[in-house]
Amino acid sequence: MSLPLARVITCWEQTKAQLVPVGRMGVVRGGIQWLVEQDDWQHNMVFARGITPEELGLRMGGVSGSVVSPITDTEAWHMVLDLATDDDDVVRVGAHGGWSFAVEYGLGDGAERLADISRNGVEAVRLDPSVDHPPAMFSYARDGVNVCSFGIGEEVWRWGDEPDLLLPELVAAGVLHSDGEYARPDDEAYQDRDRHTLALIETRFGLVLPRDVLENERLPAFVIA
Repeated sequence: MSLPLARVITCWEQTKAQLVPVGRMGVVRGGIQWLVEQDDWQHNMVFARGITPEELGLRMGGVSGSVVSPITDTEAWHMVLDLATDDDDVVRVGAHGGWSFAVEYGLGDGAERLADISRNGVEAVRLDPSVDHPPAMFSYARDGVNVCSFGIGEEVWRWGDEPDLLLPELVAAGVLHSDGEYARPDDEAYQDRDRHTLALIETRFGLVLPRDVLENERLPAFVIA
């Protein structure tokens, strides 16, 4: 269920108050808004609530025991290159802020698997930077159903079983008007535009993934064949 609009507005105001200036853009380091630094967002990510990180990796097609030791972000990229085939990807998994998370390396097919990942009462959120074909994509699935998806920056087009699930949040954040039309300034920098949507997704679902965890922590990993 969507949060009441008054609660959404309160959460949004709290999120804005927590923005920390970094360089020329204000980016929260502890949540997911740091992903707006586009050069650094090269990963497909899946968050799941209701299963362990290991189970998330397996539901994403990971082969149990295929990576013996936990690895860093850099080591995962090297592993993908060493596999030298489009048929094999790597996924690192962990847990933070009440969610299990999985970071995909390679082509990734988490979008196709998302509904299955969410089976048996699990919630799953996928964020895909779509580096080769913008915009970045948001998708949410619950209990085996694709609930809501849209492009970050193209929120006027939404689909899924409940395409308007986040419409109150999008309106409260000033991304869309109440009639569903786009509300951001035409000349707004895409980083600032995207941050508004990432901020409301972060607040709505309570997503937290510090950059240092993604890049530097040694996390369990699987080869996806």
